[in-house]
Amino acid sequence: MDQLRRTFLKSAGIAGSVVVAIGAGLLKSGEALAAAWNSNAFTAKSIADAMSAAGFAGATESKDIVIKAPEIAENGAVVPVEVTSSIPGTTSMAMFVEKNPTPMVGSFEFMAGAEPYVSTRIKMGQTSLVRVAVKAGGKTYMASKEVKVTIGGCGG
Repeated sequence: MDQLRRTFLKSAGIAGSVVVAIGAGLLKSGEALAAAWNSNAFTAKSIADAMSAAGFAGATESKDIVIKAPEIAENGAVVPVEVTSSIPGTTSMAMFVEKNPTPMVGSFEFMAGAEPYVSTRIKMGQTSLVRVAVKAGGKTYMASKEVKVTIGGCGG
């Protein structure tokens, strides 16, 4: 059997399997998955509006949320942030940057038993508070940390 025929049959088999999975409802199109995102929270212009739209309004301060981020970020385009929640029953977490044009930068959901830990890189336009809000046990909690963004990467 020549190589071209094998490649064609293999590709046709994979494509057929994907079509069957979509038809059975096992796979959803990207549009269907994207429709579930909270557009009001991600497009809000103030941190209060973003937190309210995301369901984190009235969050109380908690020391059980640990934010690891640099004190000074020389490049605001890629600021590494790690967040861990020690609050039992954490089901979701959201990150906000207070002075960004659109403050909400990320939203994360955790299945039962998953460790509530997120490591990502965010974009910051200027020195600001990075706020992390957590839902656990029907309540909302929050922690914040200031990150200074330098202009031009001069380190001061």
